[in-house]
Amino acid sequence: MLPICTILHPTDFSERSLDAFHLAGALARDYDAKLIVLYVSRQPIIAYGEGVIPPDPDLLVEEAMERLNQLVAEQPSISAECRYTEGDPAAEILRLARERQVDLVVMGTHGRTGLSRLLMGSVAEQVVRRAPCPVLTVKSPVPETMSVGEAHMVLGTV
Repeated sequence: MLPICTILHPTDFSERSLDAFHLAGALARDYDAKLIVLYVSRQPIIAYGEGVIPPDPDLLVEEAMERLNQLVAEQPSISAECRYTEGDPAAEILRLARERQVDLVVMGTHGRTGLSRLLMGSVAEQVVRRAPCPVLTVKSPVPETMSVGEAHMVLGTV
């Protein structure tokens, strides 16, 4: 069995990401692993012109950390750490996974295909291709109270 001591959950606060968070929390609880919850903020593109005011970066960080802390508070039985960084999401996820020697990345995916995937790109796909560890992508809801055995059955890894 794969030893899982550290799980990385990158979030964008979407519904799919929340589903992945619940699975990551269940795995962290069942494996007694540390959970790192990461939010990567893209550098805002600011078009200067008449009447345009750039967003307050301190306010953006504060709001993101508040949301991260609320997420982690939902899982009081696990050891969790909240991280915030700015940059390219895929690059920052991969950097942290290598830096912290993560054993598993659990992330949501929107499941886009065709033109929308081509135009929007896929952070999950980039992470799956280049991660130094296994990556579990979650496209559908997973019950929050699921045990590891049940998760294996749902995910087809039994």
